[in-house]
Amino acid sequence: MTLVDPIGDMLTRIRNGQMRSLNKINIPFSNFRLKILEVLKKEGYIIDFNIDNGKKKIKFLSVDLKYYEGQPVIKEIKRVSKPGRRIYSKATSIPKVLNGLGLAILSTSKGVMSDSDAMKNNLGGEIICKVF
Repeated sequence: MTLVDPIGDMLTRIRNGQMRSLNKINIPFSNFRLKILEVLKKEGYIIDFNIDNGKKKIKFLSVDLKYYEGQPVIKEIKRVSKPGRRIYSKATSIPKVLNGLGLAILSTSKGVMSDSDAMKNNLGGEIICKVF
């Protein structure tokens, strides 16, 4: 099965896992997904993730979802730039999510990073998703 939007699939798996109150979810491995999960872990939206070798030498990312008082830490995770319509932003015009309370994840020329890191480094790029 081929996926048209693998990042959208990853975000949907996270949303569905939290709706079901699952502690762990599995996501097919890719380096780009790994970098997005590193940003989510650094910002405190997930507990941890591991690379698991499944059956038939297929790698998976096992993600530990984070909850606070029974409620998911991620209230909403939304894809911004889609395969049919890419959204780019300059360093000076990166949108703030909930007046800075949320997080935007960007793919820049220096790698995948949060909106605050991109502003500090004066880098623009493709806005992958918004999290709050």
